[in-house]
Amino acid sequence: MALSDRLNLVNPSEIRKLFDLAAGMEDVISLGIGEPDFDTPEHIKDYTKEALDKGYTHYGPNAGLPMLREAVAKKLKEQNGIDADPKSEIMITVGANQAFLMGLSTFLRDNEEVLIPGPMFVSYAPAVILAGGKPVEVPTYEENEFRLSVDDLEKHVSDRTRALIINSPNNPTGAVLTKKDVEEIADFAVEHDLIVLSDEVYEHFVYDGARNHSIASLDGMFERTITINGFSKTFAMTGWRLGFVAAPAWIIERMVRFQMYNATCPVTFVQYAAAKALEDERSWKAVEEMRREYDRRRNLVWKRLNEMGLPTVKPRGAFYIFPRIRDTGLTDHEFSELMLKEAKVAVVPGSAFGKAGEGYIRISYATAYEKLEEAMDRMENVLKEKGLV
Repeated sequence: MALSDRLNLVNPSEIRKLFDLAAGMEDVISLGIGEPDFDTPEHIKDYTKEALDKGYTHYGPNAGLPMLREAVAKKLKEQNGIDADPKSEIMITVGANQAFLMGLSTFLRDNEEVLIPGPMFVSYAPAVILAGGKPVEVPTYEENEFRLSVDDLEKHVSDRTRALIINSPNNPTGAVLTKKDVEEIADFAVEHDLIVLSDEVYEHFVYDGARNHSIASLDGMFERTITINGFSKTFAMTGWRLGFVAAPAWIIERMVRFQMYNATCPVTFVQYAAAKALEDERSWKAVEEMRREYDRRRNLVWKRLNEMGLPTVKPRGAFYIFPRIRDTGLTDHEFSELMLKEAKVAVVPGSAFGKAGEGYIRISYATAYEKLEEAMDRMENVLKEKGLV
């Protein structure tokens, strides 16, 4: 099938549709787009200016600047327990999102299946389709805090299954896989000879003693894992569009080939700034400050949602919360439209994240505490007025 035909199978993001509608309204509090409301730390901006002054305005290597790949290798070893060669097993991408299509394209053949835990980030299934594969949603459940289990996976694996995508901390549910979860998933991947794409972009935003466990750090897993991460969430650099990948050399070589004829290379002066940022203690201090504030907001929103009659699992990671709204008698689309029109609060229907998200909504608490308080008040007032709780 031609790429032009595959594009016909991919629909625009439900999130973007909703926020195009919200853009034409006044006084709307947006709890939808997954973007830090913090500004990029000043010292990272200063490093960018320094890079410009030093002449980092030309093409760089397709795989990324050596200084950034080396800094990423150091970070992966120290923080994640992943030992990757910066010359052949790490590449820099134009945002983390790009890595899914490029990574899947290195090995996936027509109509091979990729298991994706649902609710899922909106880019996963389209990336699988564009790469020629078939996405297979594996539902996760509120009763298990939306954590993926091998029992869930076993119900959906087939002789056509080629890969598995995992995302912890998770978007949209905030679920965080335990070490035991990750170990069991690794055994499953080995048993079925699967390649794992591990999305770890929210790794530093964890709460209540949770932590990220990188599946590639386990014995024998690096050779079958594509670890995907970036700077957008960690350092509040969404608009800078910079990500990174660690994977076996044969995968990186093919991804670099894709990059060569696509974006050519990520922006060079941004790469310089990111390399400096990774090794600057001020960066990690800023990350911890953001994490603490997200935690404060998480506690507020979780408490208020449950008090207003929307049962909600307390998320242990990322900056999203996923309340159940089906008890109101509305679909997730009807609920989201009601909140937008009546409360002027923008939330995302859970079904935008796959069939497993039906009956839920996603709220991002990456917005100011005072705005979150007001949004919760508005939502509660509408629910009471309509007799829905």
